[in-house]
Amino acid sequence: MQPTNFKRAGIFALILSIIVIISWESHLRNIGAPISYDDNEALWSNKRAMVYEPPDQATVFIGASRIKYDLDNPTWVSLTGDHAIQLANLGSSPKAVLVDLANDINFKGKLIIDVTEGIFFSNFSPRDVETISKIAYYHHITPTQRFSFQVDRVLESQFVFLDQGQFSLNAMLDQVKFPVRDARFHMPLFPFEFTGERETRQSFMTARFVADTNLQNQVKEIWAGFGRNGGPPPPAGLALDSILNYIKSLTDKIKARGGQVIFVRTPSSGAFWMGEMQGFPRAAYWDRLLEVTGCEGIHFKDYPETAALICPEWSHLSPADALLWTKTMIKALHENKGWTFKNFPGKS
Repeated sequence: MQPTNFKRAGIFALILSIIVIISWESHLRNIGAPISYDDNEALWSNKRAMVYEPPDQATVFIGASRIKYDLDNPTWVSLTGDHAIQLANLGSSPKAVLVDLANDINFKGKLIIDVTEGIFFSNFSPRDVETISKIAYYHHITPTQRFSFQVDRVLESQFVFLDQGQFSLNAMLDQVKFPVRDARFHMPLFPFEFTGERETRQSFMTARFVADTNLQNQVKEIWAGFGRNGGPPPPAGLALDSILNYIKSLTDKIKARGGQVIFVRTPSSGAFWMGEMQGFPRAAYWDRLLEVTGCEGIHFKDYPETAALICPEWSHLSPADALLWTKTMIKALHENKGWTFKNFPGKS
């Protein structure tokens, strides 16, 4: 083939690629897909590097998915003046991150630990592997990876199709219902309307999800599927004592350096709440966690504003209710737990 033909073929391929990308981006925007960032190792590491901000300027959050949905970041920043550093991970126990922070002698700040009993009191959750990978990435990150993250962040802020979790080739192939050929764990695919991710690592459900009971029922069926698959029974006796004492040893390290630690129990409702209270009665788990660790706690059922909140899919708050929960949590921290914020009491 002549050089001219190579050039023409290259130009044609470039034009075709641009047309495909523009068409795909337009389609995604037309169906209501939001701008969403990849919740990957690079984004987590970027936030992990911020935990050394002065304690009067930042609060660190760890946990599973609920605190990622239920903390309204702009409200937190506005009312407290604190930077909210979100280190929680979907479907994963906070214990690995707690270990990382407890063993970091330079972390002496404010820490809020969200408790989802079925994950928190488990020795291992399927997505803990992803959390461990994020921690390792942070401790071994290279200058090239840092630069790549900055470029990716700019591009992700402009294009929907760059959401790797939903719209990459692998993610799209996952939507094809192939028979499962092995016994390995396969994470079910959530509707994109439920899984938006902001640059702050705040997760959000779209307005369409909040309004569409069919979408909500899809996620409820996923939760029900987890329940049907069963799992190990809740720890009790010596096994529970071991978990609680381990958590105490970690929180004690942070408090010994002058850090502050508080546990929060974010809302759940419906079948999820009933199942959680049947398997993890409050007195035996939540109350004992606070007793053994000597840490304060905020439970959503203890506050009239949040006690009756309804989660659209039983487990996470809508954006509007996340704002209410965040305000309630800030007020409780200030009035009942002795935390001080430079902007609070402030505007509501």
